[in-house]
Amino acid sequence: MGPVPVDPRPRSLYRHLTMEARTAEASSHPRSGLGPDLRPVEGPLADTELSVLCRALGHPARVRIIRLLSQQNRCINGQIVQDLELAQSTVSQHLKVLKDAGLVRCEAEGTRARYCLEPSTLRRFRSLSGAL
Repeated sequence: MGPVPVDPRPRSLYRHLTMEARTAEASSHPRSGLGPDLRPVEGPLADTELSVLCRALGHPARVRIIRLLSQQNRCINGQIVQDLELAQSTVSQHLKVLKDAGLVRCEAEGTRARYCLEPSTLRRFRSLSGAL
């Protein structure tokens, strides 16, 4: 087996790494989608996946956003800006990084966007980091 090609775009890399596991989850538990994540927590693919997630959490503002969303479950972008006391454009950029890594998902609501955590990605991050 040769070296694992690394896609420089975190979102597509994360999607590639998780697509097979999510498909397996859906087929084993068609209604809940909460099947066990049976992907290995060690090895080249797991290391790459962990590095993508760590890179996304590599800024204190992004960690703070994750904490805010975990406390509120859902949050309008404007509330995040008020809580962080950062410029709207800065918060939007941080949210984009988290969204591209799969840690946060966005739901359009009129002209506003609502952000919430992606629990399956957080569970995977805990598994990967716990195996260190």
